[in-house]
Amino acid sequence: MTNKGQVGLGLRREMLDEFCQGVPSDIDFFEVAPENWMTLGGKFGRQFRALTEKHEFYCHGLSLSIGSPAPLDIEFVKKIKSFLDQHQITTYSEHLSYCSGTGHMYDLMPIPFTNEAVRHVAKRVKQVEDIIERPLILENVSFYAAPGAEMSEVEFVTAVLEEADCKMLLDVNNIYVNSINHQYNALAYLKAMPTDRIEYLHIAGHYEEAADLMIDTHGADINDPVWKLLDECHQIHGVYPTLLERDFNIPATNELLLEINQIHDYQNRHIANIKRSA
Repeated sequence: MTNKGQVGLGLRREMLDEFCQGVPSDIDFFEVAPENWMTLGGKFGRQFRALTEKHEFYCHGLSLSIGSPAPLDIEFVKKIKSFLDQHQITTYSEHLSYCSGTGHMYDLMPIPFTNEAVRHVAKRVKQVEDIIERPLILENVSFYAAPGAEMSEVEFVTAVLEEADCKMLLDVNNIYVNSINHQYNALAYLKAMPTDRIEYLHIAGHYEEAADLMIDTHGADINDPVWKLLDECHQIHGVYPTLLERDFNIPATNELLLEINQIHDYQNRHIANIKRSA
C-alpha cells in the first residue's frame, strides 16, 4: 500500500500559454495523450518542450489498440518510444481496449472478456514493453456492451494484469459508470483490484443520460458518488498519484484547482489517518 499524495491535470493545447508563464504549485504533474503531441512543431512544440523540461509528465495513449485482432503497429510503438525518450517520460498508460484505428476516444471498444483475449493481450503487452523499454500500464475502461463475454469485467481485468504481469491505471469514475450501466457493486469491484499492481488513478466527471445510463465524457464536475468511491479507494488501497481528467467544457484554471485541491484534501486526510493509527 502506497501513500504518495500527488495530483495531476490533463494538459490541453489551449493551456500552454498560461502554464508557460507559471504552473500552480497544486499541480504536481501533467498527463498528455502522445498522439496529440508527437507531431507538434513550431510555437506549440517549443512550449510543450519548455514544460516537459521543468515538470513531471505522464503519457496516456489513445490508439495503441492493445486488444485488437490486427497485428500490433510496431512503427507506431517505436514513435511512442521516441516521444517518451525525447521528453524523458517514464510513465506510459493505455486503455485495456481496442480501437478502429482513428485513435479517437469514441472508437475505444471493449475486448471480449475471454481467456483467449487475456492471453492475446498479455502477449502484446510484452511486445510493447520490449520496444518502449518501460512498463505498459493498463487502464480499466468504461464500456456499454460486453459481446462474447465468458467472464466478468473484474475477472477479465485481474486476469490480464496477472497474465501480463503489468501495472494498472485505476480509473475510479469508470468503475462507477460501469457499475450503474451494468448493475454491479462498485465497492466490490474496487476491493477486487490488486493493490500491488496499481500505479496511479484517474478521476473525472460524467454525463447522466438516464438513471441507469451514465456516459463517460470527462466533461463535467466530479459528482458525490465518485468522490465517495475515491475515498473508499484510499481506504482499501492507499493513496496514489491521481489525475484529474477534463477533456470538454474545460473551465478556467482557478475552477479546476478547486477539484485538484479537493483531491489533495482527500489524500492528506487519509495520510493523516494512517499516521495517527501507526
